Amino acid sequence: MRVDLFDYDLPEELIAQSPADPRDAARMMVLHRDSGARELRTFREFPSFLRPGDCLVVNDTRVVPARLFGKRAGTGGRVEILLLREIEGGRWQCLLKPGRRLHPGDRVQLDGADATIAVAGRSEDGTFEIVIESPDPAALIGRVGHMPLPPYIRRPDTPEDRTRYQTVYARKPGAVAAPTAGLHFTSEILERIRDKQVDLARVTLHVGPGTFRPVKSERVENHVMHAEPYELRAEEAARINRAVRRGGRVIAVGTTSVRVLESLADGESGRVRPGAGETRLFLHPPARPKVTGGLLTNFHLPRSTLLMLVCTFASTEHVLAAYRRAVEERFRFYSYGDCMLLI
Repeated sequence: MRVDLFDYDLPEELIAQSPADPRDAARMMVLHRDSGARELRTFREFPSFLRPGDCLVVNDTRVVPARLFGKRAGTGGRVEILLLREIEGGRWQCLLKPGRRLHPGDRVQLDGADATIAVAGRSEDGTFEIVIESPDPAALIGRVGHMPLPPYIRRPDTPEDRTRYQTVYARKPGAVAAPTAGLHFTSEILERIRDKQVDLARVTLHVGPGTFRPVKSERVENHVMHAEPYELRAEEAARINRAVRRGGRVIAVGTTSVRVLESLADGESGRVRPGAGETRLFLHPPARPKVTGGLLTNFHLPRSTLLMLVCTFASTEHVLAAYRRAVEERFRFYSYGDCMLLI
């Protein structure tokens, strides 16, 4: 399948640079999966599309303030550090900019702290291993780190992003990008969902920078997916399977939740098994989800793996027609933008 089948035109001014205020004020396009019919709503109406007995699945990962800045010891050259994954106490895999000028043994004095990082090694994939030379690296990151806003948000992060680029139910630190469909939820919306006798299940998938990596191959099948760590605990799997057993729908909040559910699909039964590990699952047409019956998601980049995943919930024709309508209606796109519900 050709990658250009998942292309569309998006005016740059529709790329949201700041979040909706308040969170649940975002617009929501409802796409009926079979017919392609569309409704224009607001996210505050989301609970009305849920039924008693459904199970809503959210990703409880928490975004780390993973962007650090400093000066190279000896030369004073500016360095940007994007933490990717903690290896063990104080040792991280990261991206460094400008990476070509940094070598094992180099040190960087961090802005805003009396602390340095030491470059410990470099991998063939262009990532580095660093050591954060501090008695409490986690506290240091929390104090001087910046929120790792996506590259299409063309402004520095602000103190507001510390809370707004984070879901209200975020618990487990580890992500370097937010599961953005969850940014629309408020405590009040979650309470309304519970009042409808809809169960809430939590998965964890720590979103990595690969979520923004473009598909460079011409054929979808030739793309190699990035790996992301995930966990589905036994009690959460039981909650999901109880809904399936009772005839309820499993509705995922975000593509990250889908990747966990479908990575742990128990055959064709529509149920899941608990587990933890790393997933490289790449969902794209003509595949269809085995567990997930509905999806709430933001609007994604053209030709992206995320858009391809959305097209497993409805035909590519229906999804791209909905995207064209969203452009006509001046919806806001990407991480801080509006959302789509596929049911």
